[in-house]
Amino acid sequence: MHCFSGDADQARRALDAGFHISFAGVVTFRRAEQLRAAAAIVPLDRLLVETDSPYLTPEPFRKIRRNEPRFVVETARKVAEVRGTEFEVIAEATTRNVLRLFHLPVPEPGV
Repeated sequence: MHCFSGDADQARRALDAGFHISFAGVVTFRRAEQLRAAAAIVPLDRLLVETDSPYLTPEPFRKIRRNEPRFVVETARKVAEVRGTEFEVIAEATTRNVLRLFHLPVPEPGV
């Protein structure tokens, strides 16, 4: 589900249908409580983060700059925060998921 913007119930229905769920910068917005609740319930093996560049710039860059791929880290940090986990856990899981979902080669260690 590209740029998911629903609530936890909608996330559950998408997961039941077999979808992965991807969160963009909207999850960092002040009024996105329902979206953050959805981010908290998505299993790690079905979770993705995205930039949706050049739109949906995450906080703290919202309204200051157009979105750039490098800002995806802010989205991942917010998802980690709402899940009560470390950023590295989200970064590793979402990297594994995108490689598996898009049938991309796994990079050699240290590359």
